[in-house]
Amino acid sequence: MRPEPFEPSFLVRSFVLAGLVGLVLALATPVRAVPTPVPAAAGEPTPTPQRMLGLIRAQFRTHRPPPPLESYTITRAQKATNGYPDFVNSYTFHVWVRNLDKAALTRQVFRDDARGPLSFDRPAFNEARDPGPPTADIFEPAPARPHPVSEVPTPEPNYTPLPVIGGVRTIIESDYRVDSLEVEGDQLHLHIFPIRDVERNRLREIFCDKKTLELHKLIATDKLFITGSKEVYPVTFTITMGVVQGYPVVTNLHGVVGGNYTGDGQTVDFTFTDIAFPRTLPDWYFDARQYAQHANDSGPL
Repeated sequence: MRPEPFEPSFLVRSFVLAGLVGLVLALATPVRAVPTPVPAAAGEPTPTPQRMLGLIRAQFRTHRPPPPLESYTITRAQKATNGYPDFVNSYTFHVWVRNLDKAALTRQVFRDDARGPLSFDRPAFNEARDPGPPTADIFEPAPARPHPVSEVPTPEPNYTPLPVIGGVRTIIESDYRVDSLEVEGDQLHLHIFPIRDVERNRLREIFCDKKTLELHKLIATDKLFITGSKEVYPVTFTITMGVVQGYPVVTNLHGVVGGNYTGDGQTVDFTFTDIAFPRTLPDWYFDARQYAQHANDSGPL
């Protein structure tokens, strides 16, 4: 007997048909490319040494101007050429400053707690008087000419944050070039040199906090004026910085006199202590014409 021809069952035919349809649809459907991950945007590039100097100056400017009133004690210490303390040129003064015009009342303090006469002054760097005040602008150029105490300086302007245009901030440092920038532990160390006005732009080295850019120490030039003489000698100051109530202040100056100077005080130290920012001070403190009538007052003792 001849066997019947084999025919696939209905279920088998359905699976075959479904497979063919799926293949056709797969071929007809366009292949979607797997999206390539977009790399994360790179962080802000490390500032160049020149821009870093601009950032350091800008950070210092955020603390300007200083408080209206300031008081402190300044102590000068030096040795004679024989190595013994030079008591004549070593002294201590209490100082009260009005920062608007740098007018200051000063009074010498002696070892036995006696006080000298009331005296008017305008403390300043690179002038023929004691340096100061502690909140002085250490980026300010040295004066182009000597300024007598009687001359009222121009008030310091208020500084505002740098403008942001299109998300780009521009800081231009045009006074100095940066010869080197080194990371030393938690601080940055910059060697800088004036681009112009070598006599007036007096900074030579800057040490600052690596993260906050707040100043730690500076190396700067200055001048030694000899009382009763026209001789002027160059001085290199190591300036140590501190902070009082959020304001950067000078706490110590260590000076080394150059120019073949051979007299007393070849090295000199100025120390600023008791730095404070009084809310109020009597107006007569800053008017020398009224000192005579207040000579016995107990206020500025």
